[in-house]
Amino acid sequence: MKKFPESEFIQLSALQHMLFCERQCALIHVEQLWAENRFTAEGRIMHERVDRGDSKDMGRIRVAYSLPLQSRHLGVSGKADVVEFHLSGGKQGKWVPFPVEYKRGKPKKNDSDKVQLCAQALCLEEMLGHPVENGALFYGKTRRRLDVVFDDALRRLTFETARKVHDLIDSGTTPTARYEKKCDTCSMKSLCLPKTSNGKTSVDLYFKKLLE
Repeated sequence: MKKFPESEFIQLSALQHMLFCERQCALIHVEQLWAENRFTAEGRIMHERVDRGDSKDMGRIRVAYSLPLQSRHLGVSGKADVVEFHLSGGKQGKWVPFPVEYKRGKPKKNDSDKVQLCAQALCLEEMLGHPVENGALFYGKTRRRLDVVFDDALRRLTFETARKVHDLIDSGTTPTARYEKKCDTCSMKSLCLPKTSNGKTSVDLYFKKLLE
C-alpha cells in the first residue's frame, strides 16, 4: 500500500468537501478560496466549543478533545473533535478509541460525514495500532448521535475519496460549475457563481467582481 510523505498530506476535511461537491473541494483546496455564511459560522462556533485541546477522565471512558491525526496511507492530516477511549474488559483491559465528529445540522443523505469520520478512525488505527470499529456523528439540529460502523464498504469509499482528492489537487484544475439545489446553502456560492460562471474559472470571476 502506498505511503504519502508529509509534504503531500491533504486536509482530512477535504474528503467531506469532495463528496459534497467536487468543485467546492477544488475552490477550497486547489484555489485556496474560502467564504463563510450562517451555516459555516454556526458550525465553526460549535467546533470551537468542542475543540478545547484537553482531556477528561470519567472512569471507564476517557475523552480527548481536538486530537491531532494523520495517516500516511490516506495521505491526510487534521484533528478529531472528540475521541473517547472506552475501557474494554476489567482494570487490565484495553482502551478502545471511539471518534466522535460534531456537525451543526442533521444527518445527510450522502456518506460525506461518515467518510470524514471513517478517515479519523483509519488515522487512529494507523497511529495507535488498534482496530477502530465504531464511532459516532453528533448533529446539533437533532441533538442526537448517529452511530457509525466502519465496515469494509465505508473503508473502501474513504480510501477512494482520498485518492480522488489527491488527484484533484495534483491536477490543479477546478471543475466547471453546475447548479444544484444544494448550491443555495453553500458558503462558496458567491465565489462559485453556479448559475452564471459558464465554465469560467472562479479566480477570473473573483477578480472581475473585485474590479467592478
